[in-house]
Amino acid sequence: MNKRGVIIVVCAGMMWLSVSAQEEKKVTVNGSVQSDVLIPQKDNAINAPEYDEWALTNTYADVQLQSHYIDAGARLEFLQYPLPGYEADFKGWGVPNIYVKGRYKQLEVTAGSYYEQFGSGFILRTYEERSLGIDNSLLGGRVQWKPLRGLTLKALTGKQRRYWKLNKSWITGADAELNLDDFIPSLGRTETYLSLGGSYVNKHESAEDIFVGPVHKLNLPENVNAFDVRARLQKSGFNLLAEYAQKSQDPSFDNGYVYRPGRVAMLSASYSQCGMSLLLQAKHSDNMSFRSRRTMDGTSSMLNHLPAFTLDHTYALAALYPYATHPDGEWAYQAELGYQFKRKTALGGRYGTNLRVNFSHVRGIGAVEQINNKQQPGSDGYHLGFFEQGDETYYQDINVQLDKRITADWRLTLMYMNQRYNQTIVEGHGGMINSNILVGEAKWKINSKLTLRSEAQYLFTKEDEGDWAFGLLELSLLPHWMFTLSDMYNVGETHTHYYMGSVTYNHGAHRLQVGYGRTRAGFNCSGGVCRYVPASRGLSLSYNYNF
Repeated sequence: MNKRGVIIVVCAGMMWLSVSAQEEKKVTVNGSVQSDVLIPQKDNAINAPEYDEWALTNTYADVQLQSHYIDAGARLEFLQYPLPGYEADFKGWGVPNIYVKGRYKQLEVTAGSYYEQFGSGFILRTYEERSLGIDNSLLGGRVQWKPLRGLTLKALTGKQRRYWKLNKSWITGADAELNLDDFIPSLGRTETYLSLGGSYVNKHESAEDIFVGPVHKLNLPENVNAFDVRARLQKSGFNLLAEYAQKSQDPSFDNGYVYRPGRVAMLSASYSQCGMSLLLQAKHSDNMSFRSRRTMDGTSSMLNHLPAFTLDHTYALAALYPYATHPDGEWAYQAELGYQFKRKTALGGRYGTNLRVNFSHVRGIGAVEQINNKQQPGSDGYHLGFFEQGDETYYQDINVQLDKRITADWRLTLMYMNQRYNQTIVEGHGGMINSNILVGEAKWKINSKLTLRSEAQYLFTKEDEGDWAFGLLELSLLPHWMFTLSDMYNVGETHTHYYMGSVTYNHGAHRLQVGYGRTRAGFNCSGGVCRYVPASRGLSLSYNYNF
């Protein structure tokens, strides 16, 4: 169906739902509009290219209609002239997301586009993250049923979206989650909550002609099965999650078309009580890249998600070298301690002090040479024990953050970070980058409407491009205005300024931001998933509206 036909069908469906729901006088309409525009300029100093179009934009418009028994929604996307980093397959416009959802008592049925996650997402996670260019929704049907209190059953089937098309493989899955505290009264009386879960996903993909050498064709499995089991225990401030998943033979571009099964295991424990919190996590993954199309690479066509177990930093220089989950396999560890020093103590002072210490470490599952030597297409691949670890560090991050209110109007945040970033593993070149990062942030509440925030950051390293410095000033004028100036400067090698200035206006459900400056080429990451952003310079406009 062409775009005009899709839009007609969407509008007709929305009108039908609106009329039907208004008969019960319980219809609600909500949605949002997001439009990001860049008027680019060529800049040879940062290798920002010249574009044929005078303006580039990513624009989205969502609308949802909700009634007592039936919901419906659709999203219009316009990326005909996409922002830098979204070229090629992203280009186009249309209505790629449309759904109708019906509810009756404990049953919910969805037809159309939908998102779903089983457990932690080890075998299925479909989601939308516009900053990363991800929308891997499924188009098909989903059923959710709660036959008993504490028991949730799900079943689904569909094809996965890849940009403006659908991958040909069929994805079918089921999930069950049981809260035992709803069935065992003694657990509820002791405030102990225990849940068990299990999931299954099947990918049916037709075989393709993939050859090893000139005459040997691979015998590719048309069905790939994945299973997941998990258990969660919560009592008072203690929380424990254990999860294990495995995948049958799935030769793909990611693993060099070997027939080694995949697996992932995770153990996560946290405790929070009386101003103190503690988090301990460990994850082992091995050949668990799971795609709806075996020949693809990049972030497209991913059916599952493997969390990185590294902190997502928000400070500019701390996020300069972000880690992306290694699809072949890794051991990942994370520990975090948070403590609040009480008010009117030696370390707490008049207003109290918050301390956070975080440690992340990621390394290989075996020697790189050992794995690469056995990654021959058509073979069973490498053979490693579950607990075997490699000698090479992929990523390590130790950071300490102190947050303290100095006076009623002044707040200070200090952070120190030591980082090891294996650029060869993450990006394919460069070797190990060792860095130390200092961050200072101060916030001054001038009066009830005026607040000034400032940041000063410095990154020390002898590798890559050398040292970096960053400064920011942000003035907020309630309830509508915010003015921001920042500059990231390469001290070590290129001596390049990445300056940026912006004005933001908020009014009710509307938000408008206008800015001008340079953007450094690099990776934008969230949860171990990354997108490369090329260098750019120009005037930017961003508009958001929620209704």
